[in-house]
Amino acid sequence: MKKYFILLLSITYLSVGAVAQNNDVRPGKPISRPVNLSDSALLDLVQKQTFRYFWDFAHPVSGLSRERSNITSNYGHEVVTTGGTGFGVMSIIVATERKWITRDTAAKMLLKMVNFLLKSDSYHGVFPHWLNGATGKTIPFSRKDDGADLVETSYLFQGLLCARQYFNGDNNVERSLRNRISWIWNDIEWDWFTRGGQEVLYWHWSPNNGWAMNFPVRGFNECLIMYVLAASAEKYPVTSAVYHRGWAQSNFFKNGKAFYGYTLPLGFDYGGPLFYSHYSFLGLNPSGLKDQYANYWEQNKSHTLINRAYCLENPKDFKGYGENCWGLTASDTYNGYNAHSPTEDNGTITPTAALSAFPYTPEYSMKALKHFYYDLGDKIWSQYGFTDAFNETKNWYATSHLAIDQGPIIVMIENYRSGLLWKLFMSCPEVKKGLMKLGFEW
Repeated sequence: MKKYFILLLSITYLSVGAVAQNNDVRPGKPISRPVNLSDSALLDLVQKQTFRYFWDFAHPVSGLSRERSNITSNYGHEVVTTGGTGFGVMSIIVATERKWITRDTAAKMLLKMVNFLLKSDSYHGVFPHWLNGATGKTIPFSRKDDGADLVETSYLFQGLLCARQYFNGDNNVERSLRNRISWIWNDIEWDWFTRGGQEVLYWHWSPNNGWAMNFPVRGFNECLIMYVLAASAEKYPVTSAVYHRGWAQSNFFKNGKAFYGYTLPLGFDYGGPLFYSHYSFLGLNPSGLKDQYANYWEQNKSHTLINRAYCLENPKDFKGYGENCWGLTASDTYNGYNAHSPTEDNGTITPTAALSAFPYTPEYSMKALKHFYYDLGDKIWSQYGFTDAFNETKNWYATSHLAIDQGPIIVMIENYRSGLLWKLFMSCPEVKKGLMKLGFEW
């Protein structure tokens, strides 16, 4: 139980204080739903509709992604999210490739976002969890979390590095975009976050509170991308020992046990919330990815299948669970926000869990998608795609949308369909060097 509490702390920290409130910036509106769609047409529709969250609902000044569609923690409408913006950047790439927006329009929007980031608060090159989307000033995530957030910044740069690789045109806008992304990427002092040369990375640092958050990040969870990027940096990298002796040295890193007949190489029993197999792997391609600890395709697929098998077993007899209705991850719920998993289950299903698993379980994810869309669409389909979650036992259906849940739907469906973001991220020369440095094969 103590081990699980440590893990739960790390995962729910992504959205502490992001409790759903009934004051939506843009209330959900009933919208028409085309029927009898082919599988391909349905995927097109879901990706395109979900993209509207990052395009139509982007902050009007900065273009960055709002934390959620309802007001966050009484801060008003200005809260934008660093990690969610990274996911939004990736969604813009998808929209460009699929010609929902023009390449020039997309590049100008991204340049606007990057120019805003260049002027925004950062600490040793690292951005805070939340920014004010109009001013670029830090909005504290909690009393002592008012400075750098290395995990959120890693999600941001997973997206920005993909954009740098994609927008390779020989024109002023795309050249400026690439150059500015490289500037802010090279300014990140990854080694500062070893807190004086320790062989582990720390999540937070504050100019007001120093290292008071005291959160060394050890695996296995959603933070693998942070270690990969820290090793990939050219100006302020960390050594491979930080990965092997920090990330990979915890009493909850290795597993190796079977659950429902599926062997889980790493992490807590039953795998934890499904976003562990999504966030770091929006750009980092798990297909064929191996190191001395795990085959990451096996890790993510087993994690998904265990999560689904638990929902099929449904030991707590929640309404709605079944072969077409599964997926436990962090999301809003009927009494706030929680990191749902087989060991932390209150009956809440979150669409992003099954939909972002398309690369791992395409047949099962498609069944879930059709159920969400055709059977539950009158309750959870909206102008920004699916709302965040639902709990049929409690007869509760969210009206909210969260950037960190909407983004992976678009990106992971695209990776399933074309591998686009995986190809872009894995083409970064720095990332290749970083992976080699850490002993990965791919």
